[in-house]
Amino acid sequence: MLKLIRSFAAIAIFIGCLGLYGLVSFMAAQKTREIGIRKVLGSSTGQILWIFGKEFARLILLAFIVAAPIGYFLMTTWLQNFTFRVGIGPGVFFPAVAGTLLVALVTVGFRSVKAALMNPVKALRSE
Repeated sequence: MLKLIRSFAAIAIFIGCLGLYGLVSFMAAQKTREIGIRKVLGSSTGQILWIFGKEFARLILLAFIVAAPIGYFLMTTWLQNFTFRVGIGPGVFFPAVAGTLLVALVTVGFRSVKAALMNPVKALRSE
């Protein structure tokens, strides 16, 4: 049963990463002109990566703020039905949000680096 749960969790994380990659790709396509202008005006690759990173970090933290109290409530009510009770503290949620930010950083970073290293002439020539 544990192998089955791990397999489906890995599949769910993979599908989530694909969705995040698609969202970043769409966002990079929409901001192609902005990225080209910023690069022509002297922006570094790190500054362009910061544009994408801060936007997605804000979204992930907002999702965590909404989901953490709901998860805490559901888990405490579910765990009260067991004979041996285990308490859930904030120490459970910090690794969860750190892992989520790490997976998002890798996913967003991959596509953002491609967008940041793009030649600005190609982006601005079509305009």
